[in-house]
Amino acid sequence: MNANAPTILIVDDEPPIRRLLRTSVGSQGFQVIEAGDGRSALAEVDHARPDLVILDLGLPDMDGLEVIRALRDGGNAVPILVLSSRADEKGKVEALDLGADDYVTKPFGTAELFARIRAALRHRLQQQGEQPVFRSGDLEVDLVRRIVRLRGDEVKLTPKEYDILRMLVAHAGKVLTHRMLMNEIWGGETDVQYLRIYVRQLRQKIEANPEQPRHILTETGIGYRLRMD
Repeated sequence: MNANAPTILIVDDEPPIRRLLRTSVGSQGFQVIEAGDGRSALAEVDHARPDLVILDLGLPDMDGLEVIRALRDGGNAVPILVLSSRADEKGKVEALDLGADDYVTKPFGTAELFARIRAALRHRLQQQGEQPVFRSGDLEVDLVRRIVRLRGDEVKLTPKEYDILRMLVAHAGKVLTHRMLMNEIWGGETDVQYLRIYVRQLRQKIEANPEQPRHILTETGIGYRLRMD
């Protein structure tokens, strides 16, 4: 095992799930530690300082949402990948609003899980590096000069369109809920339909096929994610 490999904390009260995750995640070269409840998870984060937490919301001693709140209120920015049941859309939104970075729905495929892990780790590195120019495929966003280019050609955006894109770029790879975007762009005083209209207009300008977007991805019923290449 590479001592420099990222450490992932798996938090789930079901031993078979932890065993599956330990085997799958470990096979990708990550170091794995485990916790079976919320209090143990908080102790492990404090002691082991993992690079990412995979967190089940249904824990025996405290709700997974409480774990997220405790970490974020304590100033801990460790990426959190939530495991949720398929019908738990409300729980996903609340977890993301509290500061989780992403979610994976049970039952999950390992390919999807690994993609989410990589995206969350890249997002953290991007935030630490604070690169002034974001590039993904044919899209380039210069955050200093406020210039957006698609395939080398400058794209003219309205101030609100740019503000939405800027926020998505700042959190590229992370799911941003409707509420997060509305609070940031409009101070929360708007309707979600208004946000959808602006995102549709933005896609018309930066997507080769707005009906099958490649850059701004929809998380149905939850929000949006900017793809990272």
